[in-house]
Amino acid sequence: MSDRPLVIAVDGPAASGKGTIAKGLAQHFGLPHLDTGKLYRAAALALLRHDGDPESEFSAVRAAQDIAGLLDDPELKSEMVGGIASRISAYPAVRAALLERQREFAAQPSGAVLDGRDIGTVIAPDATAKLFVTASSEERARRRHAELSASGLPVHLADVLIDIRARDERDSHRSAAPLVQAGDALLLDTTSLDPAAALAEAIRLVESRLRS
Repeated sequence: MSDRPLVIAVDGPAASGKGTIAKGLAQHFGLPHLDTGKLYRAAALALLRHDGDPESEFSAVRAAQDIAGLLDDPELKSEMVGGIASRISAYPAVRAALLERQREFAAQPSGAVLDGRDIGTVIAPDATAKLFVTASSEERARRRHAELSASGLPVHLADVLIDIRARDERDSHRSAAPLVQAGDALLLDTTSLDPAAALAEAIRLVESRLRS
């Protein structure tokens, strides 16, 4: 095992379980954690609150520079904010505006765990261990539908599935840092795993990488 800081990159599509896994890994290994998707959601929320146009890259970049105080806002979890975040994250200038913040977090002497869609490929390509967490689109839609329903939102499973697939399409085919499994990332399919089992497998995979 190297003496360099332990940096764990966790990538994957929406509702794959990557956020829960990343938090669990951070707790297990005693590392700080950053949900990079929150940065894009905060930019989307700033855009909404300033009546900005998601179709305008200029407006989206200005919003990305004005996210102070929004990272813990409950509205970040709304489907509207999530949808706009997926759209504006395709803008290269938006990604550039948030890039340095993420790289600085990954470069901490203490090490770090980051989850998102381009951590292992762009933000921390030299990460000690990389995971690509996925699940079937149907299972991811079921999870998201259950989460939204529990929050009291009137949503239909079919609509959630359409949204999940649309996000996958945008994230995988955008020109700037598309969602893709890094060549040295370990694949973790959580389709048939509950959160505890998924985390246990993630820990096993990371520890196997540390031993190699």
